[in-house]
Amino acid sequence: MKIISGNATVICENKNSIHNYFAWPSVTRLPDGRLAMVASGFRLSHICPFGKGVICYSHDEGATWTAPAVILDTPLDDRDCGICTFGAQGVIVTSFNNSIAFQKKYALRDSPQSSGYIDAYLEKISNLDCEERFLGSTFIVSQDGGNTFGDVYRVPVSSPHGPCVLPDGTLLYVGRFFDVRADGENVLGSYRIFPDGHSEKLGEIANVPGGLQSWEPHAIVLNSGTVLVHIRVQNKDHFTVYQCESSDGGKTFTEPYPVLADKGGAPAHLLRHSSGMLLSVYGYREVPYGIRVMFSRDEGKTWNTDAVLWENRVSADLGYPCSVELRDGHILTVFYGHTAPHTPAVILQKIWRFEE
Repeated sequence: MKIISGNATVICENKNSIHNYFAWPSVTRLPDGRLAMVASGFRLSHICPFGKGVICYSHDEGATWTAPAVILDTPLDDRDCGICTFGAQGVIVTSFNNSIAFQKKYALRDSPQSSGYIDAYLEKISNLDCEERFLGSTFIVSQDGGNTFGDVYRVPVSSPHGPCVLPDGTLLYVGRFFDVRADGENVLGSYRIFPDGHSEKLGEIANVPGGLQSWEPHAIVLNSGTVLVHIRVQNKDHFTVYQCESSDGGKTFTEPYPVLADKGGAPAHLLRHSSGMLLSVYGYREVPYGIRVMFSRDEGKTWNTDAVLWENRVSADLGYPCSVELRDGHILTVFYGHTAPHTPAVILQKIWRFEE
């Protein structure tokens, strides 16, 4: 498979501020035709307590983007942002956060130059009821096509790019359980989400054996109605993508199996192109670092893997790509990365097409 593209460009950053780390984006087309990109932004670093969910809009197929606007800001660290449209005007944005104790343990490590600043903030919110109100996997909903968003709700599972839409129009969220699971319990599950904030459990996905950890799945509904899932699977010797399927709308799933090499990259985002091709983009954290893509012409039964979309040899702190098809058939993929050594992470995009 041949990739044809231009250069990667920065579409979201916050120059001249210490709050200038952006990561974990997702992108979609809104009901009115605009593109919307969401991410966690205005951060100090990879782990810090100041993360907020932000949104940028493009009215011209990704040629230009608006500045990031905050749409999700709990007192905790709002991280990975997913986005999905549903119904006539519905848009859901997902995220998750970490506890104050987690922030105290790791945030000072990642931003030692701001230790006093971070510690003062964490001490302040320790006296609030923010964990009772907001700790967990969160989501907000827009009923006006992505212009305004409502209250913060919680759901038991989390995934970087959020839910997908089932054939009946409802939202299926395949993710990792936010609560701490007992040894031997499955860590991935599926829920049906409703715009009023409640959810109902549908099923679970079996753990991968051999001490491998399952994280950050993404699901897509195929033309047949089958739900296909790509899962980040890892241990010290693995960082890769496994696949499983559900033929009953997310109630039961096949045993996950690998589709990439042991360190082939992860996590992945799935997209069906208008040509019928399935695309799955994923981060590659081995030298030379970058973003890669795999293709399937047979509904995910086989994959042509490891086509290079972007690489820059700067840092393994990158990835979480997500794609949307443009009106002319090109694909716009957003991801996060560092454009030069010792610079903060930003959100980048690549506009590209493929030739067989």
